[in-house]
Amino acid sequence: MIRRATIQDVQAITNIYNVYVQNSVATFETEPVTLQEMHRRVEEISSQYPFLVYEKNGKVLGYCYAHKWKARTAYDRTLETTVYVATSSQRKGIGKELMVHLIEKCRQTGAHVLVACITGGNENSVRLHRQLGFQQVSHFRQVGMKFARWLDVIDFQLLL
Repeated sequence: MIRRATIQDVQAITNIYNVYVQNSVATFETEPVTLQEMHRRVEEISSQYPFLVYEKNGKVLGYCYAHKWKARTAYDRTLETTVYVATSSQRKGIGKELMVHLIEKCRQTGAHVLVACITGGNENSVRLHRQLGFQQVSHFRQVGMKFARWLDVIDFQLLL
C-alpha cells in the first residue's frame, strides 16, 4: 500500500535512509541522521509537498518525496524527487510504484518539472528514472567526495 507518510513512519524512514548514508554513495550525507532530524525533515517537507511511504504487512519498505528544487520564487513549480527502498526489498518494483504515485501527486499539485539528482554509477536509479520518462540534462563531474572517492552527479528531468 502506498500512502502519505505520517510521524509514526519516521523511525522506519530513518532506518532505511541511514543504511544508505553509511553504506552507499546514493546520498552525499556522511553521518547518520538522528531520529529528531528526520522528524523535522518529514514534518517540513510533508507540510508542503507529497511525501509517500510503501507499506506492506504494517512495515514501511520504502519512501519517496518531492521538495523545492531551488529557493527562488521562479522555481516554485520545479520540484526535486527522492526515493529510497529498504535494501532487503530492492528490485521488487517498490521504487517504481512509489515514483509513479509521486509523479501523479506532483501533477495534481501543479508542478511543471521534476528533477532527480543521481550519483554517477547508480545504474539502478538511472534505469528507473529513464523508465519513468526522465531525461538526462546534465553531468557534473567529481562534485562530491564520500568514502575517499570523487563522485559525479547526473541530473534528470521530467516535464509534466
